[in-house]
Amino acid sequence: MNRRRCVKLVWTAFLLVAVLALFVTRSRPVRADAPQVIEIAAKRFEFTPNRITLKKGEKVTLRLTSADVVHGFFLRPLKIDEIITPGKPTEVTVTPETAGTFTTICDHFCGVNHGNMKMTIVVE
Repeated sequence: MNRRRCVKLVWTAFLLVAVLALFVTRSRPVRADAPQVIEIAAKRFEFTPNRITLKKGEKVTLRLTSADVVHGFFLRPLKIDEIITPGKPTEVTVTPETAGTFTTICDHFCGVNHGNMKMTIVVE
């Protein structure tokens, strides 16, 4: 085999391996143990969505954001007590162990209708 043909063969093999490696890394499935992420937005005087359903024993990450002022996100049965600051997303990962319907409240005074700022979390 002449030298020029050998160099072409080596480059062709290298490119083939590189393309295959790229394909394999791009087509990897999402890890099964990666928690589901649920986005929750706080805004005077509501959480959006105002109701979510979780599965008992299944890990989930709640990504909390505020559109206006500092809010709280408190739910004792799931051991959640977070502060939501505007412009700074807050994440909390939980694995619910008890089935039921729970009410999350804003526990930082955010205005006149603060007492009505609630959301429901159902654990099945």
